[in-house]
Amino acid sequence: MNTNLTGKTAVITGGARGIGLAVAGSLAAEGADIALLDLLDNVEDAAQQIADEFGVNAYGQRLDVTDQDATTIAFDAIVERLGVPQVLLTAAGIEINGDSVDVTAANWRKVIDVNLTGTFFAAQSFGRALLTAGLPGSAILISSMSGTIVNVPQWAASYNASKAAVAHLGKSLAVEWATAGIRVNSISPGYVLTDLTQQIIDREPAVEADWVSRIPQGRMATPEDLTGLVRFLASDASSYLTGQGILIDGGYTSI
Repeated sequence: MNTNLTGKTAVITGGARGIGLAVAGSLAAEGADIALLDLLDNVEDAAQQIADEFGVNAYGQRLDVTDQDATTIAFDAIVERLGVPQVLLTAAGIEINGDSVDVTAANWRKVIDVNLTGTFFAAQSFGRALLTAGLPGSAILISSMSGTIVNVPQWAASYNASKAAVAHLGKSLAVEWATAGIRVNSISPGYVLTDLTQQIIDREPAVEADWVSRIPQGRMATPEDLTGLVRFLASDASSYLTGQGILIDGGYTSI
């Protein structure tokens, strides 16, 4: 299976750590130039790390994905520096857990804004750049198995709802942009050991054993477990695959 991405530019939101950084490295290993967008201060250093390790061009910029104008400007800068991006991975996301009766308006809106609206703004700028240039491309939106099932014991109605919406957003954009050769798919990971999940585990140590006991493969994923699927979706090897949501959860949702 040929997943070579030489000559293409990939944009990764939430790319300074965790899933985003792991995937960025995987795409760079296939020859893609890399643009990392993240609210974290280390995003430029992360891009330099990618450039040094894989010998590709890489660019890092701080971005609040909920800011539509700033997202447009960031993509314009990427086009100027690296060319029109033909791969997008939306890895920026947050989770705020709690009983639904106690959720504040601010926390509800923050989760929806980052996970759903931020994903849309990135996809919007990506699609606009491709349509203007008349180029095909592939967007991979990170949803979650939480958009398909309600995982426990934590309560996360805002997160679950936002991720279900991301998956359907992917289908909507896939149909809208299909004739332009722009493919859009979502991937729905199960529990992945990232900084986000580690924060939950640190607050509630017993929750890790609970999660793992429900996973048929008997372990949480690492960010690297997602890279093969993303490389496939990013490349021409998946040229007839669009509008799909793919679960990658160690079997969690199968039982």
